[in-house]
Amino acid sequence: MRAALRCGAVLAMAALALPLAGAAYAAPAPQPTFTVAAGADPLADAKATLGPMLDRLHQLYQDAEAATEKYNGTVAQLAKQKSAVADLHDRVARQEVAVDAGTDLASQLAAAQYRNGNASEYADLLLAKNPYEAVTIAELLAAAGRSQSAFLDKLKGDREALNGLQKQAELALAQVQLLATQQEQGKNDVAKRLAEVEQMVGSLTGAQRGELEQLEKQQADQSQLAFLASGALGKGERTPSEAGRKAVAFAMAQLGKDYEWGGAGPDTFDCSGLTSQAWLHAGLPIPRTSQEQWAELTHVPLNQLRAGDLVLYHNDASHVAMYIGGGLVVQAPHTGAVIKVSPIGMSPILGAVRPDPTAGADDKGGQWTVPPIPKGADGVTPIAPSKPTTLPTLPAPTQPPVTTTPPTTKPPVTTPTSPTAPVSPTAPVSPTTPTTPTNPTTPTTPGTPTVPTTPTVPTSPSDSPSGSTAGSPSASALVSSSASSSVSASGSASASVSVSPSTVQ
Repeated sequence: MRAALRCGAVLAMAALALPLAGAAYAAPAPQPTFTVAAGADPLADAKATLGPMLDRLHQLYQDAEAATEKYNGTVAQLAKQKSAVADLHDRVARQEVAVDAGTDLASQLAAAQYRNGNASEYADLLLAKNPYEAVTIAELLAAAGRSQSAFLDKLKGDREALNGLQKQAELALAQVQLLATQQEQGKNDVAKRLAEVEQMVGSLTGAQRGELEQLEKQQADQSQLAFLASGALGKGERTPSEAGRKAVAFAMAQLGKDYEWGGAGPDTFDCSGLTSQAWLHAGLPIPRTSQEQWAELTHVPLNQLRAGDLVLYHNDASHVAMYIGGGLVVQAPHTGAVIKVSPIGMSPILGAVRPDPTAGADDKGGQWTVPPIPKGADGVTPIAPSKPTTLPTLPAPTQPPVTTTPPTTKPPVTTPTSPTAPVSPTAPVSPTTPTTPTNPTTPTTPGTPTVPTTPTVPTSPSDSPSGSTAGSPSASALVSSSASSSVSASGSASASVSVSPSTVQ
């Protein structure tokens, strides 16, 4: 009995203990292999090791983009200056035609006066049949004198205008040459900056690039949250203008295309190339570079942004993007990346400008909504080497080969030009055979007509071949001298005419 009671007690205790045992087994949850404290940064290690590298990379990107925008500005100035030079050359050509025509007419007048003199005019006046006819002739002569004087004054003004245009053309051409030199220097600077970027990016492993991309995206997201929390952007979507809609549509159509320094479409763009081309396709040309866009376009507060407005970044306005609404912009980020959608607060904002400040909202197009963004177009900004076709070539080392050695061979070449040409006229015929003794004997008969047949001898009297046109140069010389003297002192013709009435009186 005692054994049975003892066994029953054990079974009862076991029955009571079963629920407790089950509860004790279910209570401890499986512990994870590691724990993350609240607010911990999963990229803390990458930030500690790669953070300075990312800052350096951002600085290199910014320097390269600043150099690119400077180069773009030089290219735009050079294009304008070339157009100005071409216009000046056209004006100079037209002015030269006018001056030449006036000079020819002046020469004809001077020649007529030289041939006829003033006696015939005075004789016509003195031999007039009646006083009325004499007065009429005197008036006609006076009118002719005034007309000639006015003509010569106009010719003088045309010549002065021609000289002024020629000086302007020379200065403009010098400016073109200076800008071309600056353009080449700017290109070399861009190539140098981008080579530094490529060298740094090329030294990274694939894992490091991935960590840097994630770290850059984290920084951009944090900056965006801080910017939105500040309330600087304002609330609600503002309807863009009709041109603004077209500009945004063009920019969004370029998503995925490569960034290229100096690129302005249709296949590659840089930051300002994208914005300027977008507004150009919208029907409104704007300045080419980001600095010019910031300096010349109308500034607007950030809380008044509407789609199509341009957002400028960094203190030097070296980067620009286009606002598309919803706190987003479309941009060409930097070399090695493609055109993408990014948060507006990704980088320090300088301000915003509006290309069409006088255009009202396009209410007919309906309320503005952010355009649909293709998958991956708003993801991380790749940090990768650029395509070779999007990079400038480094300047070749053209400086070491100095051109100082060739002049050592040039002086001996100029020395053979002996001044004793009449002594040995036949020597230049065979300079390669100086050892033949027969040549010195030939100069003993310089009177033979066979020697002077060389065409080099008659070159001294260079005026003789122009004998057929000898009359025209002398006439032009007479014209120029007579015209210049007449222009400077009211002209002999006008003087003679103005004197004739007094002689009549």
